[in-house]
Amino acid sequence: MFRTMVSRRAWMGRALAALLGAASAGGAWAQGVELLNLRTVKADGAVTLEFATRVTLPKAVEEALHRGVPVYFVAQATLWRHRWYWRDERVARITRTWRLAYQPLTGNWRVGLGGLNQHYATLAEAMAAVSSSSPWRLVDLADIDAGSAYNVEFSWRLDTSQLPGPMQIGLGGPADFVLGVERTQRLE
Repeated sequence: MFRTMVSRRAWMGRALAALLGAASAGGAWAQGVELLNLRTVKADGAVTLEFATRVTLPKAVEEALHRGVPVYFVAQATLWRHRWYWRDERVARITRTWRLAYQPLTGNWRVGLGGLNQHYATLAEAMAAVSSSSPWRLVDLADIDAGSAYNVEFSWRLDTSQLPGPMQIGLGGPADFVLGVERTQRLE
């Protein structure tokens, strides 16, 4: 009886250690994205946003991609006007969603943005297209007040809500799919 209790406690201790290890690994993968560049530029009557990230895909994401599971990445930017007397006012919000999928018959990687699709020979080339953006129109200059302070909240992440159903309920380990970065900066 005593030996059974000791072995159960040892088993529970190992299980707890494994759980804590898995939780910290999930947090480490959340740090798999480095924001290299985030710029706002006022030109041609608008404020545009440019960004570039360096992404290290978790092994589970790469395996899912090689098995033909499409993965979605979302970039979102929100422009807020600071108000001292009330909550900040949302002036504009823009979102882009990329769909990345492997085509096993052709051996190509396909990146879809809106209705446009582009094919790439390697995963690295496809991820380069997904993880950066050329000038992206945020708001017209006519819609912002020169005397007010503005902040831009930016996020880039892997969208787990668009994964297939079995992966969302835990069969594919959704903690392995945690990947993203957020940044807030002042609009100059």
